[in-house]
Amino acid sequence: MNTRILLVEDDERLAELTAEYLTRNDLQVAIEPRGDTAESRILSEQPDLVILDVMLPGKDGFEVCRAVRSQYRGVILMLTARDEDFDQILGLELGADDYIAKPVQPRVLLARIKALLRRLPAAGEAASSDAETMVFGQFRISLATRTAQLGDQVIDLTTAEFDLLWLLASHAGNVLSRDDLLQELRGIGFDGLDRSIDARISRLRKKLNDDPENPT
Repeated sequence: MNTRILLVEDDERLAELTAEYLTRNDLQVAIEPRGDTAESRILSEQPDLVILDVMLPGKDGFEVCRAVRSQYRGVILMLTARDEDFDQILGLELGADDYIAKPVQPRVLLARIKALLRRLPAAGEAASSDAETMVFGQFRISLATRTAQLGDQVIDLTTAEFDLLWLLASHAGNVLSRDDLLQELRGIGFDGLDRSIDARISRLRKKLNDDPENPT
């Protein structure tokens, strides 16, 4: 139980049941019922993953995500209203790594958590190896350190943004469809409606100072 999860959920009964299920599956779970106190806990405790509900007292999940993202290096999984595309896209634009619609089956939540945690560097993993580094002109991306650099500038990326950028770099020169990307990154096919890939591409373009009309 070395993996630490902070569950930010104001529904006390739901939070307790979720925490109990995740604990039985070897995850260490702490519960925070308020958004305005979740921010300081996330930054001070630096859990491996935060499950962040949108509707919270004090501050909503979007405000919390925006406030902590630049200083929190773990994974943020947002719980959004079912079929609310706006919630899902806004969460991704603010730096969430993934989202899942409520109500969610515990087994589905656990599977999504495990998939997200697999992307994190293992404890003690070497951070100086160049064995898995790709260079394209002034752009350098390293899987060993999970960093990307453009010239002298280190690009601040979320876990999900790095995974997407690494996947694209690994297939440089090839066209990858939304279905390809979703299958690889989330294990689901493109349903014609999911905008998560579009949102991440938009954020990456901004961070790379790329012009979608004349992409480089």
